[in-house]
Amino acid sequence: MRRRQFIALLGATAAAGPIARAQQSLRQIAVLVPAGEDDPMNPALWGSNGAFEQGLAQQGWTSGRNVQIDYRWAIDSADKTKAAIAELQARPPDVIVAVSSGTVAALRQAMPTVPIVFATIYEPVAQGFVQSLAHPGGNATGFTNVPATIGGKWLGLLSEMAPAVTRVAYMCNPSNPGPLQPYAAAEAAAHGHAISIAMAAVRSAAEIETAMTTLAREPGGGLIVPPDGFLIGQSKPIIELAAREKLPAIYGFALFAVRGGLASYGVSLSEQNREAGEYVGRILRGEKPADLPVQEPSQYELVINLKAAEALGLRIPPTVFASADKVIE
Repeated sequence: MRRRQFIALLGATAAAGPIARAQQSLRQIAVLVPAGEDDPMNPALWGSNGAFEQGLAQQGWTSGRNVQIDYRWAIDSADKTKAAIAELQARPPDVIVAVSSGTVAALRQAMPTVPIVFATIYEPVAQGFVQSLAHPGGNATGFTNVPATIGGKWLGLLSEMAPAVTRVAYMCNPSNPGPLQPYAAAEAAAHGHAISIAMAAVRSAAEIETAMTTLAREPGGGLIVPPDGFLIGQSKPIIELAAREKLPAIYGFALFAVRGGLASYGVSLSEQNREAGEYVGRILRGEKPADLPVQEPSQYELVINLKAAEALGLRIPPTVFASADKVIE
């Protein structure tokens, strides 16, 4: 190498050195999200103005100043989860945030020493993610999803909003055992409303369409869609099919109502994300996931989409309308 080139290389390395060292000094957080990057709910949940980073800030952590956050979008299948984990293994972050049971299970197997904070997870004890809610005892902790009893609430709300419904399909992803738990409560409530209910297991977009078109062949059909990462990824076709087939539906996540679904009832995602941010901040300060108790939901929210109700020819009862936390017109 010529002397002039060598001196230029030294200068470039010296100039880049402080930047590289600054980047390396930032604590690293990876966030695996089932929704796509363009999801309309994201600004309220993630990013500089989202609830998660607000929770981080409450613990003294700011993106670009002392932490670097790597958002991974549309992690809504086993293949995408596997690919994301393979990339993370090459350079493990300080903490990983996950919002689906399948992702948490895969992370715990592939990266058993990296701290994990989960949100909206069904029964983490039963799934083997933690030893107990009070004492997780491993590398994961976080926040649970809706309790099993919420199935009765979903059925009751659907019956109130759409009294003509006599047959309900409870959509579920067989690879995720969590959403199966509220089904028993929904089934018990259905008897009291003279409604028949059946489980609709779906593993693909094609199976979703088949289940919904079959349900709509006879009058009186309605739909319950519980929280699930795969179903979040399929929210657009589910909402469009429900509108096309005139199927009243109640969803477990607010994003479905925001995107055009009839109504949703479930945990406050903003509150859980803020609390997850706080937990991540505490772990970055030295606390262990094993010592941070798993928190159950503290807030639930009912969201009603009046435009969707009007398209279905439904008039929302005053009692349901008055209890809504958010109404989309």
